[in-house]
Amino acid sequence: MFTLKTAAPPLTPAPDLAELFARLAASVEAVVVVEPARLRLIIAALLARGHVLLEDVPGVGKTLVAKALARSLAAEFKRVQCTPDLLPSDITGSSLYDQRRQEFTFIPGPLFAHVVLLDEINRATPRTQSSLLEALAEGQVTTDGVTRRLEQPFFVIATQNPVETAGTFPLPEAQLDRFLFSLSLGYPGAEAELRILEQEEHGSPLAGLQPVLALEDVLRLQAAVLAVQVARPLKEYIVRLVLATRGHPDVILGVSPRGGVAVQRAAQAVALLAGRDFVIPDDVKAVAAAAMAHRLITRQRGLAAGQSVVAEVLAQVPVPL
Repeated sequence: MFTLKTAAPPLTPAPDLAELFARLAASVEAVVVVEPARLRLIIAALLARGHVLLEDVPGVGKTLVAKALARSLAAEFKRVQCTPDLLPSDITGSSLYDQRRQEFTFIPGPLFAHVVLLDEINRATPRTQSSLLEALAEGQVTTDGVTRRLEQPFFVIATQNPVETAGTFPLPEAQLDRFLFSLSLGYPGAEAELRILEQEEHGSPLAGLQPVLALEDVLRLQAAVLAVQVARPLKEYIVRLVLATRGHPDVILGVSPRGGVAVQRAAQAVALLAGRDFVIPDDVKAVAAAAMAHRLITRQRGLAAGQSVVAEVLAQVPVPL
C-alpha cells in the first residue's frame, strides 16, 4: 500500500467536486455529440491549466466543443481563424496612438479571453505561431516591452486538419510541447450521428445553452488538482514510461522532462474528476497517449505512430502494485 503525504491542504469534499464535473460534462454533452472519455480529457486539461490540440478533419465538432465549454462556464470566448497573413499582433494585441490623449493605448487581442479557439493553427506562419508560446506556457503576453497577465482561467483549444497540408506550416516540437493533450474526436457512430441530426433539426443547439459553472468554480477545481497526491511509486512509474520512449527503436526523440510533468498533472486532474484525492496507475494510463504521443518524434511521422509507441510502452513497463 502506498503511504501518501498529508501536508497538502484538504480538498473540498469529493462529492462536491464530482458534482461540479458532472454538471459541466452534462451541459456540453447536451449540445455536442462527443465520446465521454475524450470529453473527460478535455475537461481534465482545463482543470490542469493545460491546453488541447485537436487533430481532426473538418466537421466533427471541434469548434462546437470549444463554444459549448465556454458557454457552460459563463466564460469569455474568442475564436481566431488562422491564415498565412495573420500577424502576431492580431492575436496578442497592439498599441494604438490615441490622438485625444496623445498617448498609446493597448488594444487586447483575442488571447485576452477565458476560452480561445485557434482554428487551423498550422495555417499561421511560424512567426505568428511563436507569439503563442509565452501565452501557452506562462499565461502572459509581452508586447512593446510590457508583460500583461492573462485572466484566469485561460484555456486554449487549437485545431489542425491532418489531411489537408497544402499551404500549412507544421508546428515545431517546442510548440507541440506546450499542449498538454493532443486528441482526435474521430467520426461518430451511426447512433451518435443520428443524435447530431436530431439536435440540429430546428436550429443550433447552442442557442439555449446556459452557464452551469461560475469561473470561481473552475479556479477552485484547478486549485484542488494541485492538492491531489501522487505516491512515490507512481512518480517512478511515470519516469520509467518516459525513459522507455527515449529508448524505443522507432523513436528519434523521446518524451522530455516537461512531458513527464504533463503526465503527472493530467493524472492528478483525472483522479480529481473521479472523486479521489490520490492518483492510481489507471489515471496515468488514461492520460499517457494523449499527453505523450505528440511529444515524440518517430521514424514514421504522424500522431498515430506516436500513439502506437505509447501503447507498446504501456504494455511493457511494469505497473506498480
